[in-house]
Amino acid sequence: MKHDPKKHDSDCMIAYGVDTFGDRWSLLVLRDMMLYGKRRYNEFLASNEQIATNVLATRLKHLECEGIISKERDPENRRSFVYSLTEKGVALAPVIIEIMRWSSSHMKVNARRRKLLDRIDNDREGILADIRNQTPIMPPPPPRAAL
Repeated sequence: MKHDPKKHDSDCMIAYGVDTFGDRWSLLVLRDMMLYGKRRYNEFLASNEQIATNVLATRLKHLECEGIISKERDPENRRSFVYSLTEKGVALAPVIIEIMRWSSSHMKVNARRRKLLDRIDNDREGILADIRNQTPIMPPPPPRAAL
């Protein structure tokens, strides 16, 4: 897909970031790629947040147009695609890490999250290297029980 970022409404740096990656679903797609190593459409759909298929398709296309992710044919299934972080996407890893750190000081943190936070505090460069190499940092959370 041709890199064709949308026109931004403001020359404000914060507004640019919000326009580019700041909506809920884009941040969760980036989280899934960086933390859990998700790379396929169905893997994103399986997230506990239950993103709608049309919203996911729109977010993936937007992130691709902004140059944050790339899309290639899946070598295991030529009818599907594999998504990867670009250098521009990898450059967002410190932002995602800081959002997690900020959130952890304002919400209840379970043992699973505490383990990740401990690694962030003790091995930040290792986490950033894993993200650059697209190595999952942790397994996805268990599925929520059906209501």
